[in-house]
Amino acid sequence: MSSIPKSLSTLPVDIEAEKRVLGILIKYPQEIDNVVERLRPEHFYYPEHRKIYETVWSLYTESGRISYTQIYNQLRKTKAIANPAEVLMGLTESIVAISELEPSVDVMRLKAGLRRILEAAWEVENLVINEEGQDLAEIQALAQELIFAATETHLDSASDVKSLLEVLSKCYIRLMERRQGLEGAHGLTVQFPCVDAMTTGFKKKDLIILAARPSMGKTAFALNMVVNVAKRSVPVLIFSLEMDDEQIGDRIVLSEFFPYKEKGDFEITALEYQTRLSDEQMARAQSVFDDLYRLPITIVDRRGLTVTEIRALARKVKASQPDLGLIVIDYLQLIKPPSHSAGRNWALVVGEMVRELRDLAGELDVPIILISQLNRGVESRTDKHPLMSDLRDSGNIEEFADVVMFLYRHDYYYPEQAESEGTEGEVEVIFAKQRKGPTGTVKLRFIKEYTRFIDEYTEGQ
Repeated sequence: MSSIPKSLSTLPVDIEAEKRVLGILIKYPQEIDNVVERLRPEHFYYPEHRKIYETVWSLYTESGRISYTQIYNQLRKTKAIANPAEVLMGLTESIVAISELEPSVDVMRLKAGLRRILEAAWEVENLVINEEGQDLAEIQALAQELIFAATETHLDSASDVKSLLEVLSKCYIRLMERRQGLEGAHGLTVQFPCVDAMTTGFKKKDLIILAARPSMGKTAFALNMVVNVAKRSVPVLIFSLEMDDEQIGDRIVLSEFFPYKEKGDFEITALEYQTRLSDEQMARAQSVFDDLYRLPITIVDRRGLTVTEIRALARKVKASQPDLGLIVIDYLQLIKPPSHSAGRNWALVVGEMVRELRDLAGELDVPIILISQLNRGVESRTDKHPLMSDLRDSGNIEEFADVVMFLYRHDYYYPEQAESEGTEGEVEVIFAKQRKGPTGTVKLRFIKEYTRFIDEYTEGQ
């Protein structure tokens, strides 16, 4: 064989394990089914071994089987290695027993995983040395991305392969949990009965698009859901790319003043909150603050975040709060596109960002609510109810979303008509798409002064 690189002694490599695996596969080709899902060419460090396994992999992919003759003929045809007959013979002579296959595969996967971590560390070092004017946040995000990718690829892909028995067992357990009314049997409920009835709760790994024209109450609705979820001790992460943290905090506080007004208690208006409160109002405000302090809500209010930076920050929060239950991103059109997107079709760039956020929901095992603007096409129609085609930069947004929700307020466009009909504040929540549920419309009422949504239409529906 060719000489082994001198650096081998300092790298996590087991050349003998590589030889044993190849030798067994060549001598016992039927064993390929047991390793093909766990072993990739990149698991082999020695170039000659990698080329041989690439040949094995290619033959298996094409025909579903391999043989000594096929491997030899292919290596000879492609001239991937010198003296293929001698090399293959040497590999088969290196094995002692077929039982060495699984332990050798495990060793190779371990060594390859360690090499990836080491390579990522080198890349991080080069990234820091050659920072080329990048800001610290971007470098940190890229560094975390490199390390995460290095550790993530060491996962066992075989876990993705499940028998129907395994799948149906999970479905049956979930069915029994729903029948017994157990907590968590459905998705994440947001404490708006009509919305929860339509969705049976937002499901883990789902990407939920919440879209509307400006002033419909998108952010207010999202924040109301966030608080309702957090009140059940479920951690929530908010990415606010438009409002700063204090604005978000004020909105949350103001919405919590509304129940006192609703009960006929003395009220604290938005104007009073922003000016000066009486002693009695201050005491009530202090009580609201005390209740809100305990809520597990994390806010990121940095503007101009890329999807890469959002992913990095979300992973960091998930690591510190493993029971993270919901992520809200406000909003899609303010996410900074990647630097390599210049000159590309904008709709495709946006679609790619949406796909990456859906992948993030799957990776972190949480629902993500992604707020989005609608284009101005709504304004030019007589019927201003939103349509799928109104999603700004539509492209793949609809395709990648698991749920698409629109907000529509008739009183915004036709205030006089709404006043005469008594429908002021009425908001239609339109479920235009649900992969795991029905489509349709439910109604809420929006108390604009308190940025508060209430469900007063559920009874009798």
